[in-house]
Amino acid sequence: GFVVPKKSVFNRIVGDSKFELEFAAFLDACDDVISFAKNYLAVQFRLDYVKADGDLSNYIPDFFVKLDGARLVIVETKGREELDLPQKMARLRQWCEDANAAQNDQHFDFVYVDQESFDQYKPKSFEDLLASFVEYK
Repeated sequence: GFVVPKKSVFNRIVGDSKFELEFAAFLDACDDVISFAKNYLAVQFRLDYVKADGDLSNYIPDFFVKLDGARLVIVETKGREELDLPQKMARLRQWCEDANAAQNDQHFDFVYVDQESFDQYKPKSFEDLLASFVEYK
């Protein structure tokens, strides 16, 4: 399946799961989202991290969300929690801190959104989502 967005540089958002498609539709409907993109393999934005078992691996976050001219949020969505999730979120937090320390043009932030909580809380805006989903902050 796919979503045909109004607020993305891509003409179709193809999700890795039904939840990713639902989340893309949510982003497209948010008044406080200027634009967003699904992080496809071809985009090549990935972070190396150390897995729970000590091996080195790559992590590919799900979405980029632009809230204004200088604020970009990287979003990880999951239908179910996985063993390496804490390590991935720690690495994403560190990447955002490093990117913010290295420059002043953009402010990078991140959020982890799990399907169960998203379905339960049903945020009305992206700012509501950011205020509610703070588990890995």
